[in-house]
Amino acid sequence: MSSSDIFIGETLGTAVLILLGGGVCAAVTLKSSKAQGAGWLAIAFGWGFAVMTAVYMTASLSGAHLNPAVTVAIAIKDSDWSNVPVYLAGQLLGAMIGAALVWVAYYGQFRAHLTDDSIVSVPREEGMVDQHAAPNAGPVLGIFSTGPEIRVPWQNLATEIIGTVVLVLAVLTQGLNDDGKGLGPLGALITAFVVVSIGLSLGGPTGYAINPARDLGPRIVHALLPLPNKGGSDWGYAWVPVVGPLVGAVIGGGIYNIVFA
Repeated sequence: MSSSDIFIGETLGTAVLILLGGGVCAAVTLKSSKAQGAGWLAIAFGWGFAVMTAVYMTASLSGAHLNPAVTVAIAIKDSDWSNVPVYLAGQLLGAMIGAALVWVAYYGQFRAHLTDDSIVSVPREEGMVDQHAAPNAGPVLGIFSTGPEIRVPWQNLATEIIGTVVLVLAVLTQGLNDDGKGLGPLGALITAFVVVSIGLSLGGPTGYAINPARDLGPRIVHALLPLPNKGGSDWGYAWVPVVGPLVGAVIGGGIYNIVFA
């Protein structure tokens, strides 16, 4: 794989991942969306299918890591860090592009949602949950990035670490192609269902980022977009879905080398 193939593949793949994953969050959340209120099951499966689509689309180019945690875990397994910066750059850029495309696709729904007094004027203390209950979190931030239901930093961090360890161990033991550098055809399907499982089982406390680029790139886009009444981007929490998955990747990669290699 050339550096250009890696960068293009990771940018395209992560953009599709966030477009479809963030898209299901927008569909479930936003006023005047036909899927509004479809619930957590739709979100978990939406993200799983987003992973599957993006991986099948770009695996031949870059191995379809689409996640800095996966890239770091594979680098630990192989003791090869030479292409890690290229992977990370493509993933972050792709995540930002995907988030911007969600805004374009749901432009009218964003405006309807964020100009509805019943949504933007509800006091924080009157039952707003998830990202809405967090300080400095706007009423649509959960479409772009994750946030805890109960803000206990050590627990939130531990949840992200645990979920990422499960993900990277599944990728390393079941998902890699023949050269071990990325996801194979069967691995894409397995990984997609692992993501669904993590969402259903471990997603409740934090919204399961398990991918630093998935959270950081769209959070940056949320901060930049001209959304009316969007509220803050909750930068005080932003370190958790970045640090947690990276720590989980190191732990998962270490477990693989000790137990499976």
